Amino acid sequence: MQVAVVTFDGFNELDSFIASALVNRCRKDGLEAFITTPTPRVTSMNGVEVTGQRPLEFVADADVVLIGSGVKTRDVVADDRLVSRLPLDPGRQLIGSQCSGALVLARLGLLSGMPACADRTSRPFVEACGVTVLDAPFHAEGNIATAGGCLASQYLATWVITRTLGQDAARAVLDYVAPVGENQETVERALRAVHMSEGALR
Repeated sequence: MQVAVVTFDGFNELDSFIASALVNRCRKDGLEAFITTPTPRVTSMNGVEVTGQRPLEFVADADVVLIGSGVKTRDVVADDRLVSRLPLDPGRQLIGSQCSGALVLARLGLLSGMPACADRTSRPFVEACGVTVLDAPFHAEGNIATAGGCLASQYLATWVITRTLGQDAARAVLDYVAPVGENQETVERALRAVHMSEGALR
């Protein structure tokens, strides 16, 4: 199973790297994430230059697509040609967004009739798309999920791992990366955030 972590120019490192790093701890079980970019190289909001592992066209074949956030997301959704390169299908893919990535899902019409999560800066722009933004870090309905706040990317990754490999796999990953002495608290908080979202789990 392959995960496309869509990463645009001006991306937030926490959003793309935390989700991909957590998912990639499941490589041995057949779940692997790839930084997926519209150009061969992209530069983060803090000047970190990254070479994409997969081109944007990879999203059409991926089993899971996570749309990361960044300081140029409004430019992304205003670019019709760029948006047309995102043929997402919630009927066969798990699709998630992080913070301003919700703007991309809204632009694609994937948030019609459902609320979403976003960070405080992005919230008014997501609401301007006619989407209700929740005061929560994570929400999922069926095959679509949104997360709000950089560190909520762990919840997005937890959702992906749970939906594809099961809760035990998610527990193992979270327990490994948790701050020392906070293992149980970290695991339970992430699983609770995912479980509380109606329809998040099969």
